Amino acid sequence: MRYVLAVDRGLAKAETVLLVIFLGTMVLLAFAQVVLRNVFGTGLVWGDTIVRHMVLWAGFVGGALAAFEGRHISIDALTKFLSRRVKHGTAAITHLFGTIVCYYLAVASWTFLTAEMEAGGEFVLGLPGWTAMAIIPAGYVMIMLHFGLKVIEHGWWTVRPPAEGGA
Repeated sequence: MRYVLAVDRGLAKAETVLLVIFLGTMVLLAFAQVVLRNVFGTGLVWGDTIVRHMVLWAGFVGGALAAFEGRHISIDALTKFLSRRVKHGTAAITHLFGTIVCYYLAVASWTFLTAEMEAGGEFVLGLPGWTAMAIIPAGYVMIMLHFGLKVIEHGWWTVRPPAEGGA
């Protein structure tokens, strides 16, 4: 169980670093665009496009972090009345459902991405057009991994419930 939790935390740390890089780059590019336009009457032709696509990237990485932290959309009105073992069991089932949904979304988005690769086209700065969309299947895989690891974690705590002060 310790290894499952370590893998989950390691993924979350890497995603946090990515998110900080994306958000920092977005702020710097947007600020540079404002300064260049207002002071010098010019701008980076590719700046706005990069920022727009980085919002998509930040959204998927943020979604993966939300899955890690258990802050994704949930309705927990009934779980307040359940025992710890049953709470962990229902959490394992709902995370399994999330894992399955993310799997199918990852497969569908991979199909979309391969169609983009075959179509060709250019994004910006000579990059192929599909590079901007690569986050879609990658994002669903990251979210799926977190959900899958949560299935293992909650399944474990269903079989071996923690002490009252534990998970």
